[in-house]
Amino acid sequence: MQPTRILQGMRYRKLRLTTKDVNKGFYKGTGTGTIGRHTKHGGYVIDWTKVRTYVCPPLADFKLTPFVTKNTQKVYGQYSDAQGPRSPALYLSRWKAENGLD
Repeated sequence: MQPTRILQGMRYRKLRLTTKDVNKGFYKGTGTGTIGRHTKHGGYVIDWTKVRTYVCPPLADFKLTPFVTKNTQKVYGQYSDAQGPRSPALYLSRWKAENGLD
């Protein structure tokens, strides 16, 4: 697809095309690709060679801990900080008290 002469001007030369720049029928897509195909009967067949897989490294000697712990309990009551329960200092102090590691 070639853009029109107006779109090739100085103003649009370095910008990406959007659906507002061109006429009806332009589909930009999402850039995700396909993982299968549609059948003629309305179904969808997944091609497992196209499915994205992510390999996790071995975690046996992994020294970092998750930043959010599952042991955190809700705290009700008065807060000394103006931000209340959203205070970053309060969160980090509770996290260090419960996990012990940085």
